[in-house]
Amino acid sequence: MEERNELYPVFLKVNKLNILVVGGGQVGHEKLHFLFKSSPNAKVEVVAKWFLPETEDLAKKHGAKLTKGRYRKKYLKNRHFVIAATNDAKLNKRVYKHAKKRYLLANIADTPELCDFYMGGIVNKGHVKIAISTNGKSPTAAKRLREFFEEVIPENVNQMVENLNEYRSNIKGDFEAKVDQMNSITESLKVKNKSDD
Repeated sequence: MEERNELYPVFLKVNKLNILVVGGGQVGHEKLHFLFKSSPNAKVEVVAKWFLPETEDLAKKHGAKLTKGRYRKKYLKNRHFVIAATNDAKLNKRVYKHAKKRYLLANIADTPELCDFYMGGIVNKGHVKIAISTNGKSPTAAKRLREFFEEVIPENVNQMVENLNEYRSNIKGDFEAKVDQMNSITESLKVKNKSDD
């Protein structure tokens, strides 16, 4: 039987969640960068013995808290999830174990078996956001798919979403009738794959 991706995609309001990132080096910076690229108002604290200057700049720009020092399990208090992104595999595993004891979601960089979630490729065009996952198998493939979708999704997609939202709010009738009308209006958005045979 062919292996399939059984991950369930969700879109988190990370401006309402408390996130801890452990690690101030390149991997920690990368995780922080992509988190803020998608969600500029995410509530994040980063704990590390040291920070790259670009991480300090990024944290300042987005209001993230930087805590200089060694990781301690007390930093997990009142968190919703944690990202461990250090170059110390033992420390990353310890963070994971501490998170699991507290029923917290954890992402341990470059260790798929110790991840409750992955930070996949994201396409962002106004109100439209598409998340891409390769089930932790190939971040490079996710990157290329992201680049593809960024090119093919039109820049005016945000205006279309706004127009459909306004139309939806003016439709009369019960829920089922509204769904039918919205389906009818958006039918032309589907791409038809017709062969020339």
